[in-house]
Amino acid sequence: MRVAIAGAGAVGRSIAGELLENGHEVLLVDKAPTAISVERVPQAEWLLADACEITSLDEAALQRCNVVIAATGDDKVNLVVSLLAKTEYGVPRVVARVNNPKNEWLFNESWGVDVAVSTPRLMSALVEEAVSVGDLVRLLRFSHGDANLVELTLPPESALAGTRVGDVQWPEDTSLVTIIRGTRVLAPSQEDSLEAGDELLFVAAQAREEQLEDLLSVRREDA
Repeated sequence: MRVAIAGAGAVGRSIAGELLENGHEVLLVDKAPTAISVERVPQAEWLLADACEITSLDEAALQRCNVVIAATGDDKVNLVVSLLAKTEYGVPRVVARVNNPKNEWLFNESWGVDVAVSTPRLMSALVEEAVSVGDLVRLLRFSHGDANLVELTLPPESALAGTRVGDVQWPEDTSLVTIIRGTRVLAPSQEDSLEAGDELLFVAAQAREEQLEDLLSVRREDA
């Protein structure tokens, strides 16, 4: 997979390193000469250019990229890069970094963003996830389909504890994607049972989140 990353600062370089370790082809683009540190990520391609300029993106051959990541520290730049990547080059997957949470509402399909990652929101969500049992925590927002990645730790008193996954009538537009049980990560099958303390990850439409939380948190009659 070929990935172009706009922004070669600490965030961009860190993402590049992870992708390279997983065997992907990575191009880092930045207009600041001081950001071009080839020795820090020598396996990546580097391009000194303004990612907001069509001529630069032509040089980067963005049409050959499977994914573009707008990872600069400037939300305006990230929005422009996302829009150009999607509308001018038809990049299938565009991921954008949100620096200011007040701008998060802009990072949607209208600007070409498939996935918006807000560091402050993600950090607060991870804190909530660590301390919350029985409460739905939104981890990540997907622009397409108005869906979110959400997590809930199944409380001991939940009526669904001990129930087979296939026997649960999940709300419409929700999908259980992973069960984290202790140190194990389980791809749920219809035969797997839910256990108290399981961390359940769902992709769910935002309109269904409250219904999903109610279903998972409902108490047993003897609780």
